[in-house]
Amino acid sequence: MRRWYTDARGRLRRLGIDPGTRRVGVAVADDEGMLASPRDTIEHVSDEATARAIAKIAEEEDAGEIVVGLPLGLDGREGPSSRHARSLARAIAKASGRRVVLWDERMTSQAAHRALAAGGASSRDRRGKVDRIAAALLLESYLEAQRAKAAREARARREDDEDP
Repeated sequence: MRRWYTDARGRLRRLGIDPGTRRVGVAVADDEGMLASPRDTIEHVSDEATARAIAKIAEEEDAGEIVVGLPLGLDGREGPSSRHARSLARAIAKASGRRVVLWDERMTSQAAHRALAAGGASSRDRRGKVDRIAAALLLESYLEAQRAKAAREARARREDDEDP
């Protein structure tokens, strides 16, 4: 059985969460942290019930980190949706015991709607899929930022090692 903390190579499985007041999308990253795949859509009844469902998925997927989308306005300000996301993130952390990270999710739902529409999905078909696809887009954005950060840190270490 795998453990949900990082392995010897520093890999950590992650979940992405697209929080909504009616539905919550869930995505999972591969072990290498390269690709995020849509996994589930959870009907949101309460933060506690949703958090328990996400904690169960985290356990099934051996996820050690959960990335929750933080909806910000185009100006970067938080609104009611942001407060909901923060509340859900706290509930997830409590229910799962995993590290929870908030990540800017601006435009992920719109991008998911566009991708589904471009693929020919009807608006009825999109309803259940858009949340988990938005979660995958959010998680991929986070993974890309983590890879870029690791590359910058590695480059800085190499430069430090080269200095006399």
